[in-house]
Amino acid sequence: MPHAAADLALITEAAHEAGALALKMRAEGLTIEYKAGDSPVTNADLACDALLKQRLSAARPDYGWLSEETADDPRRLSKRRLFVVDPIDGTRAFLKDRPWWAVSIAVVEDKLPLAGVVFAPELDETYTAMAGRGARLDGFEIHASSCDVVEGCGMVGDARMFAHPAWPAPWPDMRIEARNSTAYRLCVIASGAFDATIAMVPKFDWDLAAADLIAREAGAFVGDHHGRPFSYNGPNPAQPSLVCAAPRLAPLILERVSHIALPN
Repeated sequence: MPHAAADLALITEAAHEAGALALKMRAEGLTIEYKAGDSPVTNADLACDALLKQRLSAARPDYGWLSEETADDPRRLSKRRLFVVDPIDGTRAFLKDRPWWAVSIAVVEDKLPLAGVVFAPELDETYTAMAGRGARLDGFEIHASSCDVVEGCGMVGDARMFAHPAWPAPWPDMRIEARNSTAYRLCVIASGAFDATIAMVPKFDWDLAAADLIAREAGAFVGDHHGRPFSYNGPNPAQPSLVCAAPRLAPLILERVSHIALPN
């Protein structure tokens, strides 16, 4: 797949350009609006989206486009390949000068990610992957952890969710830390810095596509809470839930969450 290598080089360079623009605009002062659901969007989100759309669409005019900050164009459904983009994943962290935000770009082919990059500008971390070629952090190969017990594992998430009394079996003590960006959460599991993350709410394709590939290429499990893998570029570009975990830990996590019935 020589085009996958060319695509990965293209999206990696574009992600670095967008990250630099986001930092520059924040230093100059941001304007903030709020979308439905009280989700913030800044002028930097929109400017980075415009930069990426122009840069990538000019280089690959036959690819479709799906981005959090661009009105959805149903013509993407007829495209074999498309860019799936979140120009700033973790806007709340970006606003609060916390480093847990990232530029996420994937090339999806036939509903599966073929190349992906997640760039965390403030941490200067670049996670990349191509299908079948492994995952890398700053050019060095990375692997998910060998963790095989829930107790004491490194879990990325909200401690309040795990402490909720509705769980049939209480969760054991875990090292729980929050990271705003969904894409970045999957990347720290890919690198072995953490062992798992779960979300019992829908996640959009642009949150997941690039980091899904990175985590799977690093050996982690990625799918919904019933253990089903993701398929991208559907009419509704969202997945019902998220479980990402080290390969030996994943069955134990799924055993705890697969009973949950989520609304359609």
